[in-house]
Amino acid sequence: MNSSRSAASAAASASSPGKVFRETLTGILAITEMEVRKLRHDPTELLTRSIQPVLWLVIFGQTFGQVRAFQPEGVSYQAFLTPGILSQSVMFIAIFFGISIIWEKDMGILQKFLAMPVPRLALVLGKALAAGVRALSQVAIIFLLAAFIGIPLRWHFPGLLGAAFVVTLGAVFFATLSMIIAALVKTRERFMGVGQLLTMPLFFASNALYPVSIMPAWLKVVAAVNPLSYMVDFLRGALVTGQLSNWALDVGVLLAAGIISTAVATYLYPQVAG
Repeated sequence: MNSSRSAASAAASASSPGKVFRETLTGILAITEMEVRKLRHDPTELLTRSIQPVLWLVIFGQTFGQVRAFQPEGVSYQAFLTPGILSQSVMFIAIFFGISIIWEKDMGILQKFLAMPVPRLALVLGKALAAGVRALSQVAIIFLLAAFIGIPLRWHFPGLLGAAFVVTLGAVFFATLSMIIAALVKTRERFMGVGQLLTMPLFFASNALYPVSIMPAWLKVVAAVNPLSYMVDFLRGALVTGQLSNWALDVGVLLAAGIISTAVATYLYPQVAG
């Protein structure tokens, strides 16, 4: 009898919430480290991805900075635009992260991941956090560019720390959204089509390029339900205007969107291999 109780106690201890949490955290860190290692082995990706922000900030920003309507809140248009282009870069990096999952499926790597004794949540969050690390590296490049061309940003540590957190949160949302797309479409060609179909409307139907005040009424409604708008709003407050009165709403929307997309991606992740 005592031996039976000991065995039951040991089994309960083995499946305790603390042990599950440790295994999940270990799996998340392992997957994140593996994905980041790919970036370390091929840093040219950072350089190629920096071309588009340069074009937006240097050419588009300087040109449209001459238009008075594009100079809201008493700041230069380039300063106003920088958080929007930063958010765009984060979205583009993360939203196409799912294509690597399809590539892993085609190479037979995904099936090995699914056979590992690692919670599915760890696999999804590990890849999503790796997208966050890639996004932060893009942030560093844009900050260097902004400093080089003299864009006046607020270089305050609390604001920069908050911006890094929100960038990571946004990258997690868009990366898990891309995993959902990958699980549904299953091929790289379809994924590229759907990815481009999503990114451009999300970008242009947000406050990344222009203030909400000059949008037509229907576009204001779209911008209000667009998660990218909330990431831009927080970054603009932290890095440009210093006004963070809506920070709780911005972070709350991104956090809620990230939790929902992570839950759905965790459920659908095994279906990518199907």
